[in-house]
Amino acid sequence: MYDYQTAMQMKKTLAVLAFSVQMVSAQNMAQKLEKATKDLMDSSGALASSLSFYVSDDSGNFIYEYQGSKGLSTASTQKIFTAGAALETLGKNFTFTTTSSYSGSVSGNVLNGNLFISSNGDPTLGSWRYEAYKPESFKKKLTEAIKKSGITKITGDLIIDDSYFDHQTIPGGWPWDDLGNYYGAGVWGLNWRENQFDININGTDFKSFSYPLENVKWLNDLRTGGSSDQSLIFTAPHSNVAMINGMLPSGKTVTVSGATPNPPVQLAAEVQQWLKESGIELSGKAVTNSQLETEGKQVLAAPKSNMLMTYQSPTLDKIVFWFLRKSVNLYGETLIKTLGKEKKGNSSFKSGVAYLKEFWKSKGINPNLINFADGSGLSPQNYVAAKAEVQALLYAKKQAWFESYYDGFPVQENGMKMKSGTMKDTKSFAGYHTAKDGKKYVFSIIINNYQGSGSAELQKILNVLK
Repeated sequence: MYDYQTAMQMKKTLAVLAFSVQMVSAQNMAQKLEKATKDLMDSSGALASSLSFYVSDDSGNFIYEYQGSKGLSTASTQKIFTAGAALETLGKNFTFTTTSSYSGSVSGNVLNGNLFISSNGDPTLGSWRYEAYKPESFKKKLTEAIKKSGITKITGDLIIDDSYFDHQTIPGGWPWDDLGNYYGAGVWGLNWRENQFDININGTDFKSFSYPLENVKWLNDLRTGGSSDQSLIFTAPHSNVAMINGMLPSGKTVTVSGATPNPPVQLAAEVQQWLKESGIELSGKAVTNSQLETEGKQVLAAPKSNMLMTYQSPTLDKIVFWFLRKSVNLYGETLIKTLGKEKKGNSSFKSGVAYLKEFWKSKGINPNLINFADGSGLSPQNYVAAKAEVQALLYAKKQAWFESYYDGFPVQENGMKMKSGTMKDTKSFAGYHTAKDGKKYVFSIIINNYQGSGSAELQKILNVLK
């Protein structure tokens, strides 16, 4: 005879036993993590270091922490906040748009007016990362659109309308040592070739550029010696003087990548050349709206009518993939400006960062744990706690856009899928891991002022989760 009460009691007993096993397992894991963490923090390299570490299971149940609420400079694990907010706020199918239009009128084959190119800050315009979006693709679509309209002569100017965002292209707090290097590229209303250029250098001699840089003069303080690239490029937004110093190996050619000081000016020069190659005569000059403003001339916004071409970027999920996978700082700061513009009507970094903080506060993260300074983590003025990073990862896991988010996380040297962050005296990891026994963990670990790279040491701790 079936005894309902006995069956229910057995069910409760089994549930208690399962819970007890889970508790013992979590305690064992916490003890192992505690030992590994203590070993690191007792080492000589960590004498003056700060560590923030937090681990939960994938349901959010606490496993272990070491100063989990301590705010530290994050480096690129900051990107997990920007990517999640962008996917939810803008949508994974969001695209940026670049257009070409004209003012005046077309009579016969002559445009009696100006030709405009305008964008809402597409960071992928002319990027090499997407097969159908390389510079050649944009060139082909633009020149074909002009030819299709019948225009063979333009009596006015070629105007690059770079006015969508404000004039500040670099977030406050970025170190000067970073600004001229490719990873320190600024954000413009119109970006081009990811605002990056490459130089092939043999010894101290420039051999070639990936493309001719427009209006840039160089000061060269390079020296030779050593076995690796220890050079730094210094460029400032809107400046026509660039500097390079540091040391390169002698006797071989090395490729060094820098940040384009004025991408809209660069595009203007290239489009001017495209028109010439296509047999389209430009009577006026190639100029950007920022240049017109600095010259005290009237800024000419691109007309919304007389449209020749509309060029859409890859969808946001594809942009976020590369943002996380290759840690493209330009993408993060473009998303910050876009969020500020879309949600607050203000494209300043300050506005976008304020929205980012409001977004995560609304998801239950204590705002004292997320003192953001930018969208990419390059600023040492970001102070974020490991616990907040875990909370953001847990929130993302429950969202419809999670697959697009998770796909971007790289697999690191130790085989764990996690975003890394590297900056002077900062190393961090944040991500998800399924252990051999099937247990799923969500974690973040950040160390500042460690004397060494920190990467192997932090991975040694995280390997305990395997």
